[in-house]
Amino acid sequence: MAPVANYIAVRGKGNPNQEGGVYQQAAGILYAIAYTIKMSYKGPHKIEGFFEYVVPPLEGFWWQDDIDGVDYGNKDSFNWISVIRLPDFVTKDDFDWAAAEATKKKRLDCSAAGFLTVDEGLCV
Repeated sequence: MAPVANYIAVRGKGNPNQEGGVYQQAAGILYAIAYTIKMSYKGPHKIEGFFEYVVPPLEGFWWQDDIDGVDYGNKDSFNWISVIRLPDFVTKDDFDWAAAEATKKKRLDCSAAGFLTVDEGLCV
């Protein structure tokens, strides 16, 4: 069985290649929160069980409505959830703190980000 995994997640729709578009903005929000958590040990907010780690890569879940397979010629119709996995020691409260902290310190609206738990179930 695959373990349950927690992620920072931003949901959106549209072409990921659009310059300055929603997808690129989402990536900025994800990394802002991820690095706020990663560097938290240097500040007053202490996360129980924290250890230094490498921020995982950007991942994504992609789909198009009413299309069998993928229509790469119509990227504007992509739905997506972009995610960065969180270490197991990060709780929803830690995520909420990091989102608020990143919003304040980086002057970036992180309200689009959510705490997503994925339970893949049996994986082969």
